[in-house]
Amino acid sequence: MSDAAEDLIHELEDIAVLLARGAAEVVRDARRGRLSVSAKSTVTDLVTAADREVERWLVARLAALRPGDAVLGEEGGAHAGTAAGGRVRWLLDPIDGTVNFVLGVPQYAVSVAAELDGTVVAGAVCNPANGELYRARQGAGAYLGGERLTGPRDVPLERAVIGTGFGYDARQRTRQVAVVAQLLPRIADIRRIGSASLDLCAVAAGRLDGYFEAGLNVWDYAAGALIAAEAGALVSGLRGRAPSGLLTAAAGPHLAPALLALLEELGADAVNS
Repeated sequence: MSDAAEDLIHELEDIAVLLARGAAEVVRDARRGRLSVSAKSTVTDLVTAADREVERWLVARLAALRPGDAVLGEEGGAHAGTAAGGRVRWLLDPIDGTVNFVLGVPQYAVSVAAELDGTVVAGAVCNPANGELYRARQGAGAYLGGERLTGPRDVPLERAVIGTGFGYDARQRTRQVAVVAQLLPRIADIRRIGSASLDLCAVAAGRLDGYFEAGLNVWDYAAGALIAAEAGALVSGLRGRAPSGLLTAAAGPHLAPALLALLEELGADAVNS
């Protein structure tokens, strides 16, 4: 990698951290006020005025810091960018874990990732409820605050604590629960945190041994997947695929082969059909 590319990736990481930390302040301020809540794809798929306010703040800050970059945001804050070559695209999730945010469960996050030529090279995830900020850039490791993360424990499948999440569509959830029902007797336990980005960061921090979820959007997992990978986890889809909306999984390198094989056996990537 050239020095210029390394300098650009470092700059993108710094901006991701600045944005995630600043947006977390906006989220905290919004949580102190009265929440305006509505539904999106289903009655359980919530969005708040705060989601939209935070995304507008993020897009405005990016327009000031890197005005030519492309942006893809969960709440519609998207544009193709005007910079020559269009090399950088930002992936924004203003509040990942909106249901937790609405209920006051302190597990929700701002997630900011930067792609360079189609590859996520920098990202930051900040939990506004406790101030924890995770960050990573390609090839430079992952950090929680100033502590370098080293990934999950080295445990066999039967001792592994695995995180997952469920979609908003009732039929999809029914299929996902069927997968979990078959998975649970073959592992130690399941955790359902309610925020994909924080699940992936939990793998990076060794708070979960593994994680999988189907039906995610790229803004849900982009930053967290980079953070988990830079902490030493294997982040993948199933059947040789890259992480995607079909399925995104993460686990330590010793656990990953057994976990991925079991998820393939259970058809965990077919629950959206």
